[in-house]
Amino acid sequence: MVLKIIKGTIFLFLTGLGILGNILVFVNYMCIFFLGTEKKSLHLILIHLAFTNILILFSRGIPKTIAAFGLTNFLDDTGCKMVVYVERVARGLSICTCSLLTVVQAITISPRASVWGKLNPRFTRHIFPYFLFFWILNSLISMNLLYYIKNISSMNISQMGESDNYCYFLPQSQIIKWIFLILMVLRDALFQGLMGWTSGYMVFLLHKHHEHVLYLQNSKFLYKTPPEIKAAQSVLLLMLCFFPFYWTDCIISFYLSSSLGNNSITVNVQGFLTLGYSILSPFVLIHRDGQKAKC
Repeated sequence: MVLKIIKGTIFLFLTGLGILGNILVFVNYMCIFFLGTEKKSLHLILIHLAFTNILILFSRGIPKTIAAFGLTNFLDDTGCKMVVYVERVARGLSICTCSLLTVVQAITISPRASVWGKLNPRFTRHIFPYFLFFWILNSLISMNLLYYIKNISSMNISQMGESDNYCYFLPQSQIIKWIFLILMVLRDALFQGLMGWTSGYMVFLLHKHHEHVLYLQNSKFLYKTPPEIKAAQSVLLLMLCFFPFYWTDCIISFYLSSSLGNNSITVNVQGFLTLGYSILSPFVLIHRDGQKAKC
């Protein structure tokens, strides 16, 4: 009982902290976007990322917190379907949005004469079709969950190993299971590959910028770091946070799905990792962002 209270309190504190941080980021960039003189695509993407993180924390963090206190039977079948479906869609949206963020930022800091520089999205309306595509893609990839998720009250003792505390998966056709699994893997591989490649390109550009700064300093020229370079550094820091959380979560999830029994410590660690990026990323932005909200 004491362990449940401790675990529930930790989940409650981290989830509440993450929701608060993402709301601050969301409101901050909304104010900058609507009240600022220049509407940047980067601000719009960060607003979408914060909103996605809030969805993850509400659909995953809050139910996980309630279940950690021992209240497992608090959702009916419809509630389970919606909570798990929204969490899975939001997770996919987070990957896609992070990928778009790195691409747009890499284009922004590219030399204007380069191929990437000519692709610079000058108008924020160019970003909305990508958001629509991400929502449709991730909604379709997660459609099977609406049929194969059930409330824990209909679960018997022999199925306890498949439970995730408050909802569980019904057995499904192997063909359907592999189709949706392959689609998820392809999505993650495509967007994370793009994310990794553009992050490497930004590291290269920032290295060249650093050499240029050293040259100016040696030549006794005054130099001020452009806001685009500061934003690129913040985006790279976000990516450095994203990859460890994502891949550690994947490894532990694979281990749990392939093992015969679920170690409670491993399950709890995996639960924290699922929420880790959504909790940490807003505070990275708050720490790095020099702009203050105008609200």
